[in-house]
Amino acid sequence: MPLCLIMLRSAVNNPRKYGALMGLITAVNGGVAGVDSFVGGYFAEHFGFRSIFWLMVGLAIVATALIAILAGESKPAAGTGMDWLGVFFIVIAVGALLTALNEGSKLVGAFSSGTLMLAIGLIVVAAAAFAAFWTVEKRSKKPMVETIHLRQRSTWAPLLTTTLAMTGIFAVINGIVPAYVQAAAPGFGVGPTEMSLMILTPYALLGWVFGPISGRLAPVLGYTKVLRIGMLGSIVALAIIAFLGLSSLPLMIVGTALLGIMYAGTVNIMLNGLGVVLSPAGNPGFLPGMNAGAFNLGAGLSFLVLPAVLVATSALGDAKASYLTVVVVGLAITVAAFAASLLIPKPLEAEVEK
Repeated sequence: MPLCLIMLRSAVNNPRKYGALMGLITAVNGGVAGVDSFVGGYFAEHFGFRSIFWLMVGLAIVATALIAILAGESKPAAGTGMDWLGVFFIVIAVGALLTALNEGSKLVGAFSSGTLMLAIGLIVVAAAAFAAFWTVEKRSKKPMVETIHLRQRSTWAPLLTTTLAMTGIFAVINGIVPAYVQAAAPGFGVGPTEMSLMILTPYALLGWVFGPISGRLAPVLGYTKVLRIGMLGSIVALAIIAFLGLSSLPLMIVGTALLGIMYAGTVNIMLNGLGVVLSPAGNPGFLPGMNAGAFNLGAGLSFLVLPAVLVATSALGDAKASYLTVVVVGLAITVAAFAASLLIPKPLEAEVEK
């Protein structure tokens, strides 16, 4: 996705046109009009979960062929070098951290001293690799990332917002809500296919529809303003899910649909777009790449923190109260993401002059 947006940015100079196309591409990446959610639920219910991965293999082959045939090639400027040592250390750092989060999530189901030590060891490896990466980048003549950029508000503010937003929302819509809706008690006892049609498909469909709209509004109203509107709407959607949707399936559908508009169709679009338009002119791939890492980090944290809250509160003996607590925690983290978004500077060059 970051590479697609960078290619689009280099090919389209008109801010209005770029915003609309950016919104469309990012929205499609979040779900093909909800069809993928339905197909995934159908395959899982009738052929097992492994069938989904085989379907993905087939789609990946088709996508690779289309790229080879239709996508135009682009080449770096003459004299551009690759910081392979920096790449090595940052790959180790990010890979170790994401693996640590994955291992840590296993502790939610059952404690294991071996898993805990592995997760801690991976975190130590990630910290050491990032320290080495920072040292390499400071000394390199052609660094992959200039350390001065990492200190700028235009870098760390969107990265912090992305991480917090993903942590607060991702596991709620992709794990907590589907599990609750399918649970016989205290949920609604809905099957996987029906759940996809009621929850995930409208969420993805509305995100797909509103993505180009928010993308078109961004250069006119301002990227940060549209982002904050989406953040506030996402907070309202989580509140509906937490305080009304857990007792009413129709209101649960309303809350997730609103989340589709405000998060999938607005926040997700703006965060991806800001990663491109705020990136330094001399290093256009810097911030989009870092932002992609923030998305992955937030997703990992979301499935580590929120299920852990669910397990920790299940000892209270009230399953519904446990789910309420989880969604409220996600809501609180999303409020923190909104606060972080207030620190993101306006990308004036990507917006239409008023």
